[in-house]
Amino acid sequence: MTHAETKTQQNYAQKPHILVIDDDARIRELVVRYLSDHDFVVLSACDASEAREVLEHFEVDALVVDVMMPGQTGFEFLKELRGSSNDIPSIMLTALGEIDDRIEGLEAGADDYLAKPFEPRELVLRLHAVLKRGMAAKAKLYMRFRFGPWEFDGDQGVLIGDDEAQVKLTTMEVSLIKALAAKAGEPVSRDELAEACGVDAASKSSGRTIDVQVTRLRRKIEENTKSPRYLQTVRGQGYLLRVDG
Repeated sequence: MTHAETKTQQNYAQKPHILVIDDDARIRELVVRYLSDHDFVVLSACDASEAREVLEHFEVDALVVDVMMPGQTGFEFLKELRGSSNDIPSIMLTALGEIDDRIEGLEAGADDYLAKPFEPRELVLRLHAVLKRGMAAKAKLYMRFRFGPWEFDGDQGVLIGDDEAQVKLTTMEVSLIKALAAKAGEPVSRDELAEACGVDAASKSSGRTIDVQVTRLRRKIEENTKSPRYLQTVRGQGYLLRVDG
């Protein structure tokens, strides 16, 4: 794979992935096209059954779910997802505009509600809002977690070993480990890590800066830095952190 192809793949992976579920082909195609034009990667399904198939094969960052669909309604589909502990941010998209219907959507687990007809630009803004809230919640979740013999305390900016010994982390190391933990088990690109650490991703030296920080962090957490168990390199994609649980 060429450098340009790798870069394109990384940019694609970094874009928010959205699943649009609507039985109205015209509206579904309109939403897919508009979101695609606004820097989202968009998948689509015509009903709940097809949506489940998509979710079995792809990871998405948010759902846009129509309520009135044949078979299983959007309310029922979302309740089922939440019942299986799936907390993907979701926006209900429907012609129903009554207050009781909005309440039912929120009770089913929707993060937001948009009634038809709607301005596509408003959907984009609402998607950005629910994605931001989801990222904030995930970041808060990973303020304290374990990996191997270490417990990370994001409030104090330290690693706590099994023997209760503490290892102080620099500000950049704390930012780095939080960014990696927010996508635990998944590769995070150097550009994304640079942004999280306050490094200019457009700078030619940003990638090298991240490599240096990773090397320093490995010295603190790995028994063998040449064969790391927790902070691993994914060739052509970046770095990933393996956490417990």
